[in-house]
Amino acid sequence: MSFGRGSRAPANTTQVRGDNSHGDNGSATAAVKDRVHRRLLAELSPTVGADNVDEVRRALERIFAETLQEEGLTLSRGERTELFEQIVADILGLGAIEPLLRDDSVTEILVNGPNMVFVERNGMLEETDLRFRGNDDVLRIIDRIVSPIGRRVDESSPMVDARLPDGSRVNIIIPPLSLVGPCISIRKFARQAFTADDLVRLGTVPKEWADFLRVCVLSRLNIIISGGTSTGKTTFLNMLSTYLPGNERIVTIEDAAELQMQQRHVVRLESRPPNVEGRGQVTIRQLVINALRMRPDRIVVGEVRGGEALDMLQAMNTGHDGSLTTAHSNGARDTLHRIETMVLMAGMELPLRAVREQIAAAFDVVVHLDRLADGTRKVVTIAEVQGMEGDIIVMQDIFKFVQTSVRDGRVEGSFTATGVRPKFMDRVEAAGLFVSPTIFAPAQQGSKRR
Repeated sequence: MSFGRGSRAPANTTQVRGDNSHGDNGSATAAVKDRVHRRLLAELSPTVGADNVDEVRRALERIFAETLQEEGLTLSRGERTELFEQIVADILGLGAIEPLLRDDSVTEILVNGPNMVFVERNGMLEETDLRFRGNDDVLRIIDRIVSPIGRRVDESSPMVDARLPDGSRVNIIIPPLSLVGPCISIRKFARQAFTADDLVRLGTVPKEWADFLRVCVLSRLNIIISGGTSTGKTTFLNMLSTYLPGNERIVTIEDAAELQMQQRHVVRLESRPPNVEGRGQVTIRQLVINALRMRPDRIVVGEVRGGEALDMLQAMNTGHDGSLTTAHSNGARDTLHRIETMVLMAGMELPLRAVREQIAAAFDVVVHLDRLADGTRKVVTIAEVQGMEGDIIVMQDIFKFVQTSVRDGRVEGSFTATGVRPKFMDRVEAAGLFVSPTIFAPAQQGSKRR
């Protein structure tokens, strides 16, 4: 963001319901914001911008105090501080949603036009009292998000994916495609990756299952993590990635960089959308193909969505064992059907049986997550891909979460084994690792999790 001659102050400023922004006092505070904006733009030199945060903030403090005095607006200490921080957020941050970005209890921020802002806390959506003054105000925030990364949003390009400096994922869609006004969806990036102990404590997975999956990773089994939107797939992939040995070369491939790898020898690749001229796009599929030339010990793909699934399968079937990825699906068995569809999207016109044979040979374990009715996220199935019988891929559940009831709005149930010992245990033992056979016995159920 740059300030200097010729710059134009934003036509609208953000207001928050409940901050005395209604009535005469609300008009006065809005006038203060507008005047502070204009004076700041007029007084700062053209070389001063968002990189000079301290200088901008000092100028804001001075101009703010002078403007309050000139307007004759009397505010309490708390109101004065709140108004000043709103102006700072407008100038240096993302306006009304800036406090939500700093709130660690908020995991997602959803702006549905200027008059509706939702957040997700503890897996549940709730409406906030934040309001924008109009579409132009939301568009100004959008411009601040996309400008630093060289993107644009207008009628010719009304949809865009972006990433905030802290790694949070952003999706933007504006009119005429959106009928409610400009929409912003922000999936916040966790400051610290969740560990297995964190997910056990939250009830996402029992410790016995986490230990079992650790052995699967160390045994170089190919694992796919599946689930619906916002079920915690990337969080769980991050957790599994902590089990990858530190002496291996790991190549990660993502649409938007979210993985928080702890190992030293990691090469991170990120796809690139087309530029404003529609050129320069680099797809996940191209990156997967390129990764095979980079001597990887492990390939971690943040999410397979299309034709790259074919290249991922070929990698897994040509010596690149121990790969990890995620996919959207409604169930563990549905995951393989989704992979089939993705492979067919590659346009290679392969026979369906050949596709299924590649899938059955490539994947060893499917971990499916779900978000339950009370907002909690849990691993509900861990299944083994056992091979082919005729034209059908055979899967066998190893562990399941069984819901028993809903009490006081909370889902109750238990994590339990199905009694099946996976066929890949021979590979685990060949790797010199040990899993107690009692973990597979239904009588040794995991403790109840709410």
